[in-house]
Amino acid sequence: MAAPMAQKKASRHYVGEVKTQLRHGYGVYVYANSFFRYEGEWKNGKKHGRGKFLLKDGSYYEGEFVDGEMTGNGLQYWASSGNTYSGEFQNGEIHGYGVMQYKNGGRYEGEFVFGIREGHGLLVDKDGQTYRGGFHKNKKNGEGQMSFKNGDTFEGDWLLDKRQGHGVLHCVDGTIYEGQWRNDAFNGQGCMIHSSGVIYDGSWINGHPDAVAKKMVILGEDIMEFVQGSPVEFHVQLQSEEGEIPKNENGRVLKISAGIKYVQPTKKQTTSSSAVIEEFEGKTFQTPFGYECIDYPLTSSTSVNNEQKDNPSFKIISASESSSMLLHSVNSDQGTDGLHGPDDHHYGQEENPTISLTDSDEPLPPPNIRTDMGSAAFKEIIFGSPTDNILPFLTQSEADKNRGKKLSGKISAEKTEKMTVSQEKIEDSRSDPMAKERKFKKDQNLMDNVVRPGEYVIMVEDVTKPPFLGQTLLPAFKLVRIVPEKPKAKTNRKETLRVPST
Repeated sequence: MAAPMAQKKASRHYVGEVKTQLRHGYGVYVYANSFFRYEGEWKNGKKHGRGKFLLKDGSYYEGEFVDGEMTGNGLQYWASSGNTYSGEFQNGEIHGYGVMQYKNGGRYEGEFVFGIREGHGLLVDKDGQTYRGGFHKNKKNGEGQMSFKNGDTFEGDWLLDKRQGHGVLHCVDGTIYEGQWRNDAFNGQGCMIHSSGVIYDGSWINGHPDAVAKKMVILGEDIMEFVQGSPVEFHVQLQSEEGEIPKNENGRVLKISAGIKYVQPTKKQTTSSSAVIEEFEGKTFQTPFGYECIDYPLTSSTSVNNEQKDNPSFKIISASESSSMLLHSVNSDQGTDGLHGPDDHHYGQEENPTISLTDSDEPLPPPNIRTDMGSAAFKEIIFGSPTDNILPFLTQSEADKNRGKKLSGKISAEKTEKMTVSQEKIEDSRSDPMAKERKFKKDQNLMDNVVRPGEYVIMVEDVTKPPFLGQTLLPAFKLVRIVPEKPKAKTNRKETLRVPST
């Protein structure tokens, strides 16, 4: 047993300065188990001043010592973790202000209390996310600012690494939330300004609005009826699953469009006017009424006003005006004025504007609108005239009713033939047939710019981009029936001019 003890004593040794038989000054000391080694300054037998304490696994501390303990400023490296700390120490512990560099690329610069992040500091994690603010027990706590790797930033209150209290989140896409947090999610009262422009100001539960829109409805009767050529109005309402209006939500973007029933073409399918229905190449959309629709043109007074500024040939007429203009043209050509003047159709009538284009330009669709307190209204919506590619899809009854209109508007083919014979009898030999034909075609175009009576489908879509909270509401639909404009009695000119007796 004596030999091993001697060997153990022999392994511990000191080389350096001494004073009164104590290590004093500069020296190197190797501990008995040879795992520890110190080289540096000594005072009265204790490590004191500048020195380096090394471990056999490669770990070390280099810095200040006081009475044998690591106290003051120093640098410590841990071979097992690869972490490095530079800063203040007290009695062998990390204590005070310092910088901890983690092997994975993270870094903490700030205050420590006996080896734990405590107080104020800056933490950069391995993903490059940064947090500057308060810490408690190594966790983010108190007021702090965080920059996330996706570009989002947060400034507000933290509790043990979770956002809790009041805070403001700025998302990289432009979305802003300011309000209450709990368990790292929106909880309580808060306001979000979404990147799409939607604003929700109200109560939040676990990151979701307490009363968010889940569906859209178009208010009104199951089948709404409107007079041909009249501007119409549609009111849209957002609703929760319970049917309540989410008045805390504003700014969702809605689009309105119309459609007519799509009839699947067959080989020999024709209209009463013998116009073959060809395969429709445009876009169709499904409706909840059991059939598909093809788009039907809509416009609005807003679109009309904007178009008029850029296109002086763009005019607004009424269905009755276009009919009267054509009828007056026929009467003028026949030389039969009757008891009514050319402008008698204006007396006592309120004009219903429709759209007329004197060139090939198409009217602009109604502009998209934003909701206000969960509601929206599309005003002054006008059904345009059917385009050539959808004209064959009118109902069979409507096609029968309109037979011959392509040639003469509201005048039947038989009347047209009689009118032509009459014209030939009375027209002057000097008349220009080409001018009459151009005039006839112009009057025909006026009649083509009137919506046909029948059944239409209105569709309102949520086109908010990007979708609010990642969800787009399903479209809302409404059936619409267009009925002919009732003819208005014309005032007899003789009765109008009659002077009452006194």
